[in-house]
Amino acid sequence: MAVAMGLASVGTLPGKDTRESLRERLEKSGEPRILFVGNSYSFKIPGVLAQLARKEQREVVVERVTKGGWTLQKHAGSEQTLARIREARWDVVVLQEQSQLPSFSREQRGKQMIPHAKILVEEIRTAGAVPVFFQTWGRRDGDRQNAGSFPDDTFSKMQARLVAGYREAAKAAGGVLVVPVGEAWAKEMRAGKGRRLYAGDGSHPSADGVRHSARIFYQFFFGE
Repeated sequence: MAVAMGLASVGTLPGKDTRESLRERLEKSGEPRILFVGNSYSFKIPGVLAQLARKEQREVVVERVTKGGWTLQKHAGSEQTLARIREARWDVVVLQEQSQLPSFSREQRGKQMIPHAKILVEEIRTAGAVPVFFQTWGRRDGDRQNAGSFPDDTFSKMQARLVAGYREAAKAAGGVLVVPVGEAWAKEMRAGKGRRLYAGDGSHPSADGVRHSARIFYQFFFGE
């Protein structure tokens, strides 16, 4: 059984929300408010997203509740996280799971990820915001920490599992939108330009990786 290791530190599904309705809401808002809920993968992306918006003359507030190594289960049980969501002033709340967990087996996801994702999605919708999932990227060399479960793993294999995991969670939570950041990284990897996106640990994003990911979010929220 794969074990989630703590981090130091194009996709949508039919259902309750649509990309078109999300963009319409953001366009109508005088100052869209976006909250990121996640861990170290989301430390720097919110700030860069806000910078991109300002360069395009958009007034936007982007904040985060992010703690190194945290899972959605920890956030679902955190009064701090729930209090931020319940402020009821957000337009969008972005949910980012621990980097390995969505790539694990369906059985593990069904116990460790999906029930807690559903709790958070319900909280977000009750607060009047739109939930979206942040589909993350596979590790540069695959999940070496779980080689017993995933022998000869690679970025591509891990990325395919992450895509499947987030799609499953999105469907289970009632048709949540998925921002396909990991798929955008996969495109760069196929073009031979992906390694620049990683920090030295082959897991976290480099400065280039942060900028690339923020651009995907900007395009998803505000692009044509």
